[in-house]
Amino acid sequence: MIPRYSLPEMEALWSDEARFGHWLEIEILACEALATLGRVPESAVKTIREKAAFDTGRILEIEEEVKHDVIAFLTNVAEYVGPDARYIHLGMTSSDLLDTALALQMKQAGELILSELDEKVLPAVKKRALEHKDTLMMGRSHGIHAEPVTFGLKLALWYDELTRRRSQFAAAVKVAATGKLSGAVGTFAHLDPQVELYVCEKLDLQAARTSNQIVQRDVHAQYMTALAVLAGSIEKFAVEIRHLQRTEVLEAEEFFSKGQKGSSAMPHKRNPIICERLSGMARLVRGNSLAALENQALWHERDISHSSVERVILPDSTMTVLYMLRKFGSLVDKLLVYPENMEKNLNRLHGLIYSQRVLIALAEKGMSREDGYRVVQRNAMKVWKEELDFLDTLKADSEVTALLSAAELEELFSIETHTRNVDYIFGRVGLLD
Repeated sequence: MIPRYSLPEMEALWSDEARFGHWLEIEILACEALATLGRVPESAVKTIREKAAFDTGRILEIEEEVKHDVIAFLTNVAEYVGPDARYIHLGMTSSDLLDTALALQMKQAGELILSELDEKVLPAVKKRALEHKDTLMMGRSHGIHAEPVTFGLKLALWYDELTRRRSQFAAAVKVAATGKLSGAVGTFAHLDPQVELYVCEKLDLQAARTSNQIVQRDVHAQYMTALAVLAGSIEKFAVEIRHLQRTEVLEAEEFFSKGQKGSSAMPHKRNPIICERLSGMARLVRGNSLAALENQALWHERDISHSSVERVILPDSTMTVLYMLRKFGSLVDKLLVYPENMEKNLNRLHGLIYSQRVLIALAEKGMSREDGYRVVQRNAMKVWKEELDFLDTLKADSEVTALLSAAELEELFSIETHTRNVDYIFGRVGLLD
């Protein structure tokens, strides 16, 4: 991931130093397990634990010659350990090291993302939802005014969706935290299963119940898909804010800081740049998830066509999602909300937003639904074209007044009908706990 979108805490998890550090710990733990089985002398384990080290530059230098990263790593470690290095990697294959270390990285990256959700994003959305629980605004379908909602209800829906996304991703992280040390083609032919159990327990990983030469890539596909759906939710919220910020709407707006510039040509511009960036970044994560799905079908007990893909998509996607969450949490926290514009937009259609209440009332008075729809729509279309007041138009319609008095009509134009269940919805989402 380019530095522009990299957060240091996530970048550090995917560094060469972090990866080689995981490799070293796995190799040392495997030696400890082998010692308990009598295959490695305790004195050798002591030497390995004390002397084992690596130099990233030296590993990359050796790799230039041998064209194999694990062999380069083992060669460099042996330079530190000496003769007892012959016990390192005993009975193991490269994927034992690679996949177990990758599981650690995916687990740690996932924990960073979950922490961001728990500590910053969900609290920010909850805070603003409660703040605007009763802030009335226009609900829209197909981009057209429908019926009133509150801005808090919109945010409550986001909160509920984010809790689902959190649960799905947490489950994927749990599955991804799977190591394997079963040797070539996964038969434990040269490595006792107790070694795998020992190493995975020490690393707080689960051991794969069965594997071939690798952990199966449906695990990684599940992780990447969960990331993609989470990114898609963030994009959905960003698109909503982008619409609300349109000049003709202007019900909410990204915070615009002092000294910020919106356009190199037009000094007046205040653009939703963070939201647009979030939309673009979601596309990256979705594309990467497709690559992870392609990685599922490998040849026989394994090939390495997945390897080059994962070296890009896993670091980049976790870095991207953490960045997206960091930006989105701040965006929501500082979001500018304009209730006065929401009220203006509520009144733009001269009462047409109550058309369904009138339709229901006519049906309850005995008019067929088809006739009721015809009568209400006839009056509504007149309001659309002539910009009349909907209530006045209905009061002048004999088919309406034959069933509904003026007082009954006026009662139908009450916005409280649309807000009376707000607390109930908030309670179901868990925002009133």
